[in-house]
Amino acid sequence: MAPRKRKGVEEVEKTAPLRVTRSSTATANRVINNKQVDSVPAKAKPDLAKKKKARRSTSAVDAPAAKDEPPAQTKDGSKTIVIEHCKQCNQFKIRATMVKNALENDISGITVLVNPEKPRRGCFEIREEGGETFISLLDMKRPFAPMRALNMDEVISNISEKIK
Repeated sequence: MAPRKRKGVEEVEKTAPLRVTRSSTATANRVINNKQVDSVPAKAKPDLAKKKKARRSTSAVDAPAAKDEPPAQTKDGSKTIVIEHCKQCNQFKIRATMVKNALENDISGITVLVNPEKPRRGCFEIREEGGETFISLLDMKRPFAPMRALNMDEVISNISEKIK
C-alpha cells in the first residue's frame, strides 16, 4: 500500500491535531512565523575529533614540564621517592605499600609518594623525584610475571642502600 500524501501548509492550519506534542507546537510556530513547514533545521553534531586532539595536545604539553622538575631533595634536605603502580590488579598495590612502609621505617626523613599522578597501565616503577630510577617495569601484561618474579626484600634493601 502506498504511503499517504503529505498535507500542505493550509491543510495543517485547518485540521487541529488530536494530541499536542513538541513537534506539533514547533510546526505551528513555524507556520505562524511564515516559514516553510518542510525545512526543518538540522542539528550540527559537535566535532569530537577536534576535542580529542585538543585534549591530547594539552596532556602532551603538561608531560614534559613534569619531567623538568628540580632535584629530589626538598628544602629541609629530605628525599622524595615516587612509587607509580597500576590500578589494574591488587598485586601492584600490595607491593607498592610494602616498599613504602619499608622505606619509611628504614630511612628517617624520607618522603614516599604513591601515584602522585595518574599511573600508566601495567606499570610498576620506583624512582627518585627528578632523579634516578630504581625499578621500571612498563607495559606488563597479565599475569605480570616480571613483577611477581621480583624478590621485594632484595629490592627494598637495594633501594635503601642507594639512597643512604
